[in-house]
Amino acid sequence: MVASITMLTHSSWLSSFSVFLNSNALSSPPKIQSPVSLYANPTACPGGWFSLIKVNTTSGTELRPLTCLQPANRFLFQCNCLDTPTALHSETGMFFSFFREIGLDEKETDLLLDKNPTLRSTSLDRIRARLLALQSVGINDFALYRLVIKRPSVLMAEEIDSVISYVRDDLEGKVEPAQLERLFITTEARFLLGFDQKVKLLLHHEVPQEKIAHVLNNVNLKKAICCKSVEEIERTITFLKPYHGVEIIVRRPAILNYDLDSQLIPKIQFLEELSGGDADATGTVLRKLPAILSYSLEHMEGHVEFMRSYVGLSDPEIFKIILVFPNVISASKERKLRPRIEFLKQCGLNSNDIFKFLTRGPLFLALSFEDNLAHKLGVLVKIGYEYRTKEFAVALGAVTRTSCENLQKVIGLFLSYGLSSEDIFSMSKKHPQILQYNPSSLEEKMEYLIEEMGREVSELLTFPAFLGYKLDDRIKHRYEVKKKTVGTGMSLNKLLSVSANGFSTKKKA
Repeated sequence: MVASITMLTHSSWLSSFSVFLNSNALSSPPKIQSPVSLYANPTACPGGWFSLIKVNTTSGTELRPLTCLQPANRFLFQCNCLDTPTALHSETGMFFSFFREIGLDEKETDLLLDKNPTLRSTSLDRIRARLLALQSVGINDFALYRLVIKRPSVLMAEEIDSVISYVRDDLEGKVEPAQLERLFITTEARFLLGFDQKVKLLLHHEVPQEKIAHVLNNVNLKKAICCKSVEEIERTITFLKPYHGVEIIVRRPAILNYDLDSQLIPKIQFLEELSGGDADATGTVLRKLPAILSYSLEHMEGHVEFMRSYVGLSDPEIFKIILVFPNVISASKERKLRPRIEFLKQCGLNSNDIFKFLTRGPLFLALSFEDNLAHKLGVLVKIGYEYRTKEFAVALGAVTRTSCENLQKVIGLFLSYGLSSEDIFSMSKKHPQILQYNPSSLEEKMEYLIEEMGREVSELLTFPAFLGYKLDDRIKHRYEVKKKTVGTGMSLNKLLSVSANGFSTKKKA
């Protein structure tokens, strides 16, 4: 067994080192060893220590300067020693002390060195420099301990240096330490080469500099960056460009994890074919819900086929619903889509009615029944709607676009102005949207109607759409103009429902 110790020394240490060797030497004759090459790097260690000392476990001991090209005050020595246990104990003790600083006990250090023998021949200065580099990008304490235990090669692999320096210097350390730890643990060092070049490619394709850290923190760095070639990443970005690719990547960075040929292309082509070849509309769907690409092609095809066969919709109608509400793809067919479409059918809606309903109130397919829809169904029944009728379905579509709390406030406001449940029912049948308006806005309009216009709240029963017009831009403006010519008793319907051009023409006349 051979044990070697590499040291940097200065000529002033010669006498003390000779004493150490002589005290451990045996009486057998010394053997002169051939010179070894000098590892010359004057800046490697502080104080100018330079020369190499190699201790081999053969018989005898000799300490002798060897002639080589080096500064006069630096020496290269090679000596032999049989004291293997002492040398090994000293060397291992240094490792124990070193690794104890990052949390490894002696048993863990022994196991680490046994499984990774190259660590013994790696200088402690080099290992310490690597640990400091890892700490400089935020991998500290237990994370550092865990990384060393799971991937000891992180202490030696040269490929890691370029990743660390790029993240620390160019990206200002904004990549999360947990992301880097996961990358180093799961990725072979050879795949780390070119990391900086691939990230720069994203920046070249106009991923904003201020968003690049967000992108890197929300992808699988191994899948999205390291295990893909520059050409693969280039192809992916180029393919996505017609569909607002950069915006999609920023909103849903995980898209970069997907394989272009087997995942992205088939799914996007499926949506585009469903749209009738409308790339812009397909891009709008992807921009609204980039996560739609996380579903398998089979899942998407299954939902579309359900809408075709069970609901009776055409492909353009299905795409229009997806365009309005892409989350329809994420709704469970059996738990949500089928029972809710069945409910609409029971209310008397045909395929065309269901299409209109879903384009106006698509949230009906996604909202929780227990926490949302059940409460709203109860309110509608209380104000007079008959369960499972077309009128009931239309009102339900309107209230899916508001919260349960807002609906209760609207009903409470109408009741506070003296309107009965029957009145609210009558108004909402004519203009279902009144159930989803903002209560504060409704109150302002009702106050203006009563106080400024001098009208009765009961006039809302005839023209509830009054509550849907903007107070300042439409109601006040037109009322102030018309009251000068026709007085205050004008019809609310005629005042507000005429178009802006028509109103302007009448005013001139």
